[in-house]
Amino acid sequence: MQTPGLLTTLLILLIGVGVARLSAGQLARWAVPAIVLELGVGFLLGNSVVPFAAIAPLEGLTQLGVLALFFQVGLEVRSDLLASRRGAILRVVALSALTPLLAFWPLRLGFGMAPAPALLTLAVLCATGTGVTLRLLAQRQSLQTPSGRLLVGVSVLDDLPAIGLLGLASASASRSIGSQAGPPGAALASLALALAPMALGLLLAALSWLWVSRLPSLGCKPQGVLGILLLLISCAWLGEASGLTSLLGALWGGVLLAKLQAPEQPLREVFVVMAEVFLPLYFISIGMRLSVDTLLEPRAWWLAAFLVVMALASKLACGLGLSQADRRAGVDPWLLAFGLIPRGLPGLVFASTALANGLIDKTQFAALVIMVTVTTVVGLLLLDRRLLQLRQSEQGPSSA
Repeated sequence: MQTPGLLTTLLILLIGVGVARLSAGQLARWAVPAIVLELGVGFLLGNSVVPFAAIAPLEGLTQLGVLALFFQVGLEVRSDLLASRRGAILRVVALSALTPLLAFWPLRLGFGMAPAPALLTLAVLCATGTGVTLRLLAQRQSLQTPSGRLLVGVSVLDDLPAIGLLGLASASASRSIGSQAGPPGAALASLALALAPMALGLLLAALSWLWVSRLPSLGCKPQGVLGILLLLISCAWLGEASGLTSLLGALWGGVLLAKLQAPEQPLREVFVVMAEVFLPLYFISIGMRLSVDTLLEPRAWWLAAFLVVMALASKLACGLGLSQADRRAGVDPWLLAFGLIPRGLPGLVFASTALANGLIDKTQFAALVIMVTVTTVVGLLLLDRRLLQLRQSEQGPSSA
């Protein structure tokens, strides 16, 4: 297959985005999100017209949409979201992080995974598609309800254990390499070296929060699109350099900006445009990584089926973290559980990062993409149905 030029590749990708968006409008009544169609378009392009190697120069460009989306999520996160019902948030996050760990030994013994791929798979199971969930809640005007506010707080913290497992997977991979020719103490040293940047990143995040608290008194605020874009890229770079992923860095940049000031509507529209243009390109690039030969392997589908079952069960168990007081306050356990089911963007990012770093093979990557796709569709479908049920139950007594 002859590799097309850069502009030709970009034109083909944009045409693919247009086809996916037009199809998404037709399939919206079946709750099929655009992410699924963009993955499908990428799969068709990567196996017919444009190989994945052709978009390597555009990989950084496609990630701008991802960073812009998480930056927008950070702008919507306020301190009162985490201060309200802190006990319920911590209980749900603990259940969401601990229940997927039950799949570790089945992955090791049943599917023959090494420790590093198994930990990476657990990281994808722990992740939560914050972006797609918040977008649906905002469209249904349910973001400020008790369930929506609690779901936002849980979603923000829910990816932190997943990021920790991603770091452990990388540390486990480096330890297995170093243990082949090193003393027993080298394993502990390699683990400490792998986790040290994360601790430094968390320390820098705490210091940045204190520093931002003093900026208004000094008269220093980021101004204009360039200043805010510089804040976004800097925070994303620090997150990636510290091992906490660029996604968490971009989200934290939005949190810092929200503490400084409320961005004007034109500035918000800039990041909306960035997400709408570049985010579909990223999903298409993920689909282009899949090959037909990999999807024809039965092992990929058996692993995907097991992961889907564990993904649904682990998030449905999160409803047990709510107390009777939370339910009386209007928090719906089903709405919370359904909102956590979609793995969405974080799951795809973790899987693609692990494939690029050699932590997983193409078969395991295909199984993870299938699981992320299924959970995103099923989770959004169940969440939308539950929102409709709750709205109808509220309108019933009022109309009566």
